[in-house]
Amino acid sequence: MKFGIEFVDWARLGDSYIHPFGVYGGKMAGVPFHNYWLRQASQGIHTPLESYSLPIVASRQGKFTLPSEDHTSVLSTFGYAFQFDASLYAKYLRGFCEQRGVVRTDSKIVDVQLRGTDGWIESVKLENGASISGDLFIDCSGFRGLLIEQALKTGYDEWTKWLPCDRAAAVPCENSGPLTPYTRATAREAGWQWRIPLQHRTGNGYVYSSQFISDDEAGSKLLSRLDGKALADPRFLRFTAGRRRKTWNRNCVAIGLAGGFLEPLESTSIHLIQVAITTLIDYLPANMEFDERIVAGYNRWIEMEYDRVRDFLILHYHATERDDAPIWNYCRTMSIPDSLAHKMELFRERAKVVTYKDGLFLEPSWLAVYFGQRVMPRAYSPLADALPDAELASRLATVRTQIHEGVAGMPTHEEFLAQYCPAGMSGGKP
Repeated sequence: MKFGIEFVDWARLGDSYIHPFGVYGGKMAGVPFHNYWLRQASQGIHTPLESYSLPIVASRQGKFTLPSEDHTSVLSTFGYAFQFDASLYAKYLRGFCEQRGVVRTDSKIVDVQLRGTDGWIESVKLENGASISGDLFIDCSGFRGLLIEQALKTGYDEWTKWLPCDRAAAVPCENSGPLTPYTRATAREAGWQWRIPLQHRTGNGYVYSSQFISDDEAGSKLLSRLDGKALADPRFLRFTAGRRRKTWNRNCVAIGLAGGFLEPLESTSIHLIQVAITTLIDYLPANMEFDERIVAGYNRWIEMEYDRVRDFLILHYHATERDDAPIWNYCRTMSIPDSLAHKMELFRERAKVVTYKDGLFLEPSWLAVYFGQRVMPRAYSPLADALPDAELASRLATVRTQIHEGVAGMPTHEEFLAQYCPAGMSGGKP
């Protein structure tokens, strides 16, 4: 279980901040909380912003609990995420689907038959000799894009110029020390290193740019920085950040790596898969007649989701003051998408966060990275001046006290895991 992600050494060597799954304070008089924090800071009162976030305070103390359903309680101001073995989760999902009527055919696709009239997919031929026809095909073939790209030639928009990492080395190691209720991403000489604590092992990886380090050196660096004994040799992966120009093309929808990939930073892949599935269900017509307007609407929505996540990830790389390695010199000085430049300038000018009704990264997420990586506003909203100084100080002190008392009553992360979901618990069948 985790409350957020700790980012180490991203703006400067020695820096550390946590991107929390929760809010900072709360709106007062309709004004976003961070404006009041900035107002106090301008008066010389420098209380850390993380003091106003329960999941950050709890993470720093190694505490964890599930959120309260009482929306008046400070214990309802956060969310959480699971950290689990992906292979076991995939096995569970397979059993869940098969028990509900999904038929799994274990064979490779060796040919794709397109209709001569319009180029739509008519059928796929399998290695076992079978041929499967259908109205709609979902391409989950990974980076190969077996249907969406190799058969339909859809095209791919590459974003390596903004997200330069194109490889990763992964290795598990033995646990060492307490199980932290957060993961960690540490900026390194050619990318960044992840640390994901599980009950039975710790997951580690080095995401890097092949332009700035070799595979052998990346693997060696990773092994030298493990908390415990390595349990395997490093496994190397290659990828290209970007997305298909159309995730729905003709009668094929690409989901997962076949549709695009934005590297592991902030763990966005599962979210984008879920968005693709739920949006497809929403757009899919009952009669399976795919009107061009439906397809275009789906593609616009998915493009928007990818672009918003892309901008948030680029912010991590671009908002740095580091000049100790070529990759950070490049990222600090690179041109960024106009959409991200607009967001950053609005924040620098008046602490304005571009917000959305829906999406994975809302205002608290942007605030975490802006402030955590030293992107500071020149001014705050003048509406924050409405409260008298004494009242503002009292309200902010109350928020800190409520968070302190809430965290004090929480169990440690290890105590929670031992009671709620200890390693080896059967959990029953799917």
